[in-house]
Amino acid sequence: MLQFPGLRRKNSYVRQPPPLGSQRPARPFHAKRKPKRFPEVGGASGCRGRSRIRRLGVNGLAQEDTIVSGVAGRYASALFSLAQDDRQTDAVAQSLAKFEAMVKASPDLERLVRSPVFSAEVQLKALDAILAREGIEGVAANFIRLVTVKRRLFFIRQMIADYRKLYDESRGVIRAHATSARRLSPENVDALKEQLRGVSGRDVELDVKIDPSIIGGLIVRLGSRMVDGSLRTKLNAIRLAMKEAG
Repeated sequence: MLQFPGLRRKNSYVRQPPPLGSQRPARPFHAKRKPKRFPEVGGASGCRGRSRIRRLGVNGLAQEDTIVSGVAGRYASALFSLAQDDRQTDAVAQSLAKFEAMVKASPDLERLVRSPVFSAEVQLKALDAILAREGIEGVAANFIRLVTVKRRLFFIRQMIADYRKLYDESRGVIRAHATSARRLSPENVDALKEQLRGVSGRDVELDVKIDPSIIGGLIVRLGSRMVDGSLRTKLNAIRLAMKEAG
């Protein structure tokens, strides 16, 4: 299982808040034995080999390398593995989604998360108050604290996105996003989900956004695929064709 300092199975900092500035004690060096070397995770040592990402338990997850990658992907993979061990994948997903919504809704919180101007101490103090106020606790809260101590908080939204990918993959779910010029009826939403389920062969969680600027029609994104059937795009295509003809 992929591990990080403070993300171990026992006495994990994700199960217990980490002391700020804590470090793993150095191992004694033996002259006749080569010390083990672990690759760094974006500058934070402790990731025990990139290939071990394939051993996480999401349907065997041999394909996980194509789902998540990079620093955010490694942290998300370690968190997902731990959440699986504790049978907390649903609770962690909900807590992370709540925290992400808070960041999106508050420019001040987004600045706190993204700006390198703030020290880890300042970020941790502010986040402790926010997490307590919003009732975000347990594995998700301690993961956010750990990321803060490791000075990787600016990656948190990508970590949450990567965790969601692993979570969806484990449930056989794919997310779709639809943009409509006006509110869709429940019947229309159900019909659209059924069509997308037929295309993807998987259960679909659909997020519908209203954007009057597209005039009419729909823009649908399913995974990495997008179909733009908006009236705005069709009118732009007609306008361009008329210019070329003239």
